This record gives sequence, structure tokens and C-alpha cells, in this order.
Amino acid sequence: MSASKAGTTGDTTGIPASVEPETPGVQTTEDLISWIQERGITEVECLVPDMAGVPRGKILPAHKFISGLRDRGLRLPESLFIQTITGDYPEEDVMEDVDQDMYLRPDPATVRVVPWYNEPTAQVINDCFYRDGSPVDMAPRQVLRRVLRLYEEKNWKPVIAPELEFYLVKINTDPDYPLEPPVGRSGRPEIGRQAFGIDAVNEFDPLFEDVYDYAEAQGLDVDTLHHESGAAQMEINFEHGDPLSLADQVFLFKRTVHQTALRHNVYATFMAKPLQGQPGSAMHIHQSVVDGLTGKSLFITDDGLESDLFRWHIGGLQKYLPQAMLLLAPHVNSYRRLVKNFSAPINMHWGRDNRTVGLRVPNSDARNTRIENRLSGADANPYLAIAASLLCGYLGMIDRHDPSKPISGSGYTKAHALPKHLPDAIEKFQQAKRLHDLFGDTFCSAFAAVKWAEWDAYQDVISSWEREFLLLNV
Repeated sequence: MSASKAGTTGDTTGIPASVEPETPGVQTTEDLISWIQERGITEVECLVPDMAGVPRGKILPAHKFISGLRDRGLRLPESLFIQTITGDYPEEDVMEDVDQDMYLRPDPATVRVVPWYNEPTAQVINDCFYRDGSPVDMAPRQVLRRVLRLYEEKNWKPVIAPELEFYLVKINTDPDYPLEPPVGRSGRPEIGRQAFGIDAVNEFDPLFEDVYDYAEAQGLDVDTLHHESGAAQMEINFEHGDPLSLADQVFLFKRTVHQTALRHNVYATFMAKPLQGQPGSAMHIHQSVVDGLTGKSLFITDDGLESDLFRWHIGGLQKYLPQAMLLLAPHVNSYRRLVKNFSAPINMHWGRDNRTVGLRVPNSDARNTRIENRLSGADANPYLAIAASLLCGYLGMIDRHDPSKPISGSGYTKAHALPKHLPDAIEKFQQAKRLHDLFGDTFCSAFAAVKWAEWDAYQDVISSWEREFLLLNV
């Protein structure tokens, strides 16, 4: 990595003046080459989202990237998709006998500048293929594409809008030490909760000015920013749009926030529950379905009433999301978020404008009728969480699953009906034959194996709670 890049951490001078706002519109390989050459790009980061949504890939000079576009280009081992969050691999062999190469194929529409570097650098998201041209079924981006093809076959088009929560925390280099809110412009850390506090957000105004500048430079369609319920917890909302495009944007936005926070000497974390006694961080997914030709909402009738397809979509989410929970709550920490009284769901009830249930139908005019899936954590891979949410709704629509009646009171008075820990979620996912048939056995087996390996690694760790209360008392 060049010295000019390595030296950017801690530099809060903001976005370089030469970087212009970018709207992805590149469609072909020739368009991509022209885009790179016109901007004087010197290096290209080829990104592949792994199972956890971590950016993997390679960095290479722009001229080599361009020459690689004319042949097979870059390669990575397929074991990239069975790497755990700790960097290890499952003991069981979930691939074939060889760890064969995958060939990276850049998606031209995803190319963007990397605005926090001083030298002109591009980033592009890649799809993965085998030598015979077949797609790598384990790749999360491919999993979402499979679900979207199911909708296309019905001439349906899903529309989503993610809401992403995250915390800013003080720099912490000791994993045994609890995370703390950072110090803002006032020179004091945020101790109480400042939900929707304008001045609480402005404590970190220089950081968020850079976040918005960087998002604009990358063509990320972010909408509103506000302070959430936790100490130094924020939420960013995205405009509604195409699911694959929004998954790409969430993937890139998380990277942007991480990098921007480091430049301002704090951490940004998308952990589901980073701070004890504080609310968790979610990735709420607003979703609806329109006619693929006319763009008319399929969730309402010609009379402006809620349609059968709307009801069945809810029914599918209720039936199948508990089986797909592993994709929306993929880590051991994820299940700490799903507890009562912290605006997180504990069951699959639904209600109108009700934030205590798993499925909320916001108040809106008929044209904007939608369902808000509140289950997913901010720690989820956006491609997989969106794929799971859309697939479960799709199954309800084609199988005509009737939902339960909406509840008007608190969902916390009802039984906890979601997996309570990671092993429970893995087992439910492994038994979900209907999901396996549509996601594909290759992906499902690989994802479950990765999660079992992560659970085993977690079980090897002795927590401070155990040392505090068991060391001398048992």
C-alpha cells in the first residue's frame, strides 16, 4: 500500500477537492475502462463481500486492472467463503476435495471512488465465477441474485429501504475492557441517552460532515441521520430502491463509517449489542413489491385497500423468518439485542405502527404501503439479510400463507418465539428444507459450517462474568 494511503488515518482534512460526487451508471467493461482513465485512477480495490459482509479482495495498479478485464482477471480461492470471523475455517470439509480458484468479474455499475485516500483510487464490487463460467453459489451477492430471479419469474419487483444503526465508541485496544462512549466536541463523553437529540449528533459534527461528503462522492443514496436511543448511537436511513443496489450501498457505507471514524480517532461499530445496558443496533428492512411492468404496488388493490399479496407476504415472513434467523442474527452477540423493552422484537407478531413487534406496518398512504422487518441486526451481512427477508415474503405470496391478526398492544406481553442463541438458530436453519431448496444446499451447508466453527471458537473463551462470579464462589 502506498505511503499516501497509509498516512490518511487521523487526517481529518475532509474529502479531497478533486473528488466529484459520483452516481453509478457504468454498465459495460468499456464504460468501466473509460471511467477509470477519465479520472486518472492509479489503483483499484477489487472487493468481494464474504459471509460476514467483510470486504475481501485484492488491490492492484489501474493499468493491470484494465489489462485483466480483457482476460480472466483476478482469482481468489473459494475458501474465502468459509472463512470465519476469527479468520479460521470449519473442521468439516464443506467444499469439494480441492480449494479451487474463483475468477473475479467486476460489476461495472458498482465502481466508485474511494474518497478518503489522497491518491485517485477506485473500488469495485466483484462477482465470483468458476473456470467453466458458472457462478459461485456460496457468494452472498449471488444468493441475493437468486432470490431476485424468483421475483423476476413472477414479474414482481421488490423494493426495499434499509435503516442502519451503529455506535461511536472510544478507541479500545483491550478486548477485556468494556466499550465506552467517545468524547465529543464538548470534551465530555455522552453518558445519558439522547434519542433524537440534535446537539448530541452535533457533538460529532466534523465526523458526520465527512461521512456525508464521502457518501455523496460514492453515490450512496443516504437520507436522514439522527441520534438513536443509546449513548452515541446513530441511525442512517437509505432511500428506497433496488435490493441489490441497496445491499451494495449498505456494504460500502459500513466500510465508509469505519474508515471515517478512524480518521477522527474513534471507533464505529455495527455490533448488534456493543454496550451493556444500552439498546442494540438493528438494520430494519422496509420492503414492498410492485408489478415489474407497471410499477404499481402489489400490496394494495385498485380500491386502495391492502391486498391478499400483502397479507400473504406478512404470513410468509411470520412462518419462515424464524427458520432464516441465522442470516439476520449471525453472531453470538446478535442474540443479546433481541430482548424486551429495547425496541427489538422477541417474536413474529405484526402490528400497525407498533415498534414492539417483529413486523411493523408504518402509517402511510396506500401507494407507500410496506412492511418493516425489525429482526435484522446491524451486524448482519446486508446481502444475506435482505435475501432472507425477501425470500420469506416471496414464499408467503406463492404459498398463500395467511398471517395472524395484527396486535395493537405490546409485543413484549407475548411469548419469546425467536431463537435465543446462536446454536438454536443454526439448528433451525439446517432443518429449513424449504429455504435450502431455494437458497441452494451449497450455500446453506457452508454458512452453517462457518457458524458452528464460530460457536466452537466462542466456547473456548472464558468471560469476565465467569471469572467474577464463579472463580471463588463455586
